Amino acid sequence: MKQFFILAAFNLLYFTSTSQELNCQVSIIASNKVEVSTVEQEVLNQLEEVIRQFMNDTKWTKDNFKLEERINCQIQFQLENIPQPGVYEGMIQVQSSRPVFNSTYNTLLLNFSDQNVSFAFSRNAMLNYAPNQYRDNLTSMLAFYAYYIIGMDYDSFGLKDGGQYLQEAQNIVMNAQSSGAPGWSPDQTGNKNNRYWIIDNALHQLFEPLRECVYEYHRLGLDKLYENKEQGRIAIYESLNKLAKVVATRPNSFNITSFIQAKRNELKQIYTDAAVPDKGKLVALLKRLDPVNSEKYDEILK
Repeated sequence: MKQFFILAAFNLLYFTSTSQELNCQVSIIASNKVEVSTVEQEVLNQLEEVIRQFMNDTKWTKDNFKLEERINCQIQFQLENIPQPGVYEGMIQVQSSRPVFNSTYNTLLLNFSDQNVSFAFSRNAMLNYAPNQYRDNLTSMLAFYAYYIIGMDYDSFGLKDGGQYLQEAQNIVMNAQSSGAPGWSPDQTGNKNNRYWIIDNALHQLFEPLRECVYEYHRLGLDKLYENKEQGRIAIYESLNKLAKVVATRPNSFNITSFIQAKRNELKQIYTDAAVPDKGKLVALLKRLDPVNSEKYDEILK
């Protein structure tokens, strides 16, 4: 009997001290031009809860996470059209962040706006992800972002440690291409901001400096600011400078510009008390990396 209670106590401790990988907040909003009936709103409320459970309760990796180690992320659906009951069109905003060592600050890792989204959902439907299998568009999209979020997070803590999860995201893209749903294939109009391109770029050899940057910016830069602010800033600049190699061959790449823009306000705070020449050096680099948004980086000089 004593052994039984010891085993029960151990199991209770284990399950209360470990959890799944994601702490995902989910919201669904309808644009003003969409009329949502009472019945449809009930379905959307259920959809919101189903997505939340799917993202947070699915075991995406073989690693054990403590409750406080979960990856904080957000998914917001903005509905632009309901062409028929149970069919939804619009956009998804996906964000994820990770904590900075020796601080209460969380840094933005991913901020992606998926503009071309269409999926079906019916009342009481369940979402079940099966590796190497396409079941429906919504499940595949959510699984794609789960693995992309996890891959980015792992890359920020260990050099290219997120590779297997980014590869899983790419596998989802490949399996979903036969569905004909938007976002899974190269856009014929030349738009490279969809799921196909974001993961294709992430794993392409030309973009290896970006993955190196993600690691060095966070582990050698942000995480070291508390110990030595000057050395942390140097590491951050050097990590960003690696991206010049990518920009030289792939200018205006979405992967590069979205990363830099996600860090713009953060860099302004980090360089608040930096020497004027150091601020100018950083701003000059950011303008070379993201010339389309050059004026936005002048705020760092103020």
